[in-house]
Amino acid sequence: MNRILKQATVKRFHYDTHDQLRRHLDDFVNAYNFGRRLRTLKGLSPYEAICKTWTTEPKRLKLDPLHQMPGLNISHVRHFKLQAR
Repeated sequence: MNRILKQATVKRFHYDTHDQLRRHLDDFVNAYNFGRRLRTLKGLSPYEAICKTWTTEPKRLKLDPLHQMPGLNISHVRHFKLQAR
């Protein structure tokens, strides 16, 4: 995991401050964990497993997981809306 983090962050980008590095590391680790496929879920990512449960047993979940996407896309949309004003 250490090598993956270094290749995705420090070796590809230059950071002016430690805060920039910390933010990028947080975003990368969240995206990595969100998309990682797990053996215990039979090769599905956690999000895919939740969506599969939603389609087979929708009563187990209160909210539709398709509308609950975490990550950079949400912050990008908010940023874009702020710039559009």
